[in-house]
Amino acid sequence: MAAQERRHDGRMTDRTSLESALAAFMGEYERANNSHDISRVVQFIAEDAVYWFSDGSHRGIEEIRSAIERTFAKILDEVYEVQHLEWPVLTPDVAVCRYRFAWTGVVDGEPRSGQGRGTNVIVRRDGELKMLHEHLSS
Repeated sequence: MAAQERRHDGRMTDRTSLESALAAFMGEYERANNSHDISRVVQFIAEDAVYWFSDGSHRGIEEIRSAIERTFAKILDEVYEVQHLEWPVLTPDVAVCRYRFAWTGVVDGEPRSGQGRGTNVIVRRDGELKMLHEHLSS
C-alpha cells in the first residue's frame, strides 16, 4: 500500500503520486535548461526565487535570468543531467529535493565537464509548481 499523507485541507495524498509529479517537473526543468532557451527556463522559476551558484547568489527572476544566460553563453552545447533525485520533504504544496548533477559542454573551444550537488525547493502557487530556491555546488 502506498504511503499516505494528510493535506492541510484534510485530504489524503499518495506520496508515490506526488513524487512522480515532482520528478516529472524536475525532468521538464532539466529539458528546458538543455534547450538553452531562457524563456523556457524562467517559466519554472518563481518571481521571488533565490538561486545559489558557485559564482554567487542571485535574488529574483531577473538576476537569476542573467546568471543562467551567462552560463548558456559560457558553456556551449551544454548537456545538464540530474541524477539520484531524492525527496526529503514532500507535500502537495512544498517539496525539497536533493540530487547529484553532471554537465558536459564546450568552454573556450575545449570539451569540459563537471559534476556537483543540488538542492531545490519547489512550491505550488496558483496551482502551478515553481522553483523557489536552487543551490548548486561543485
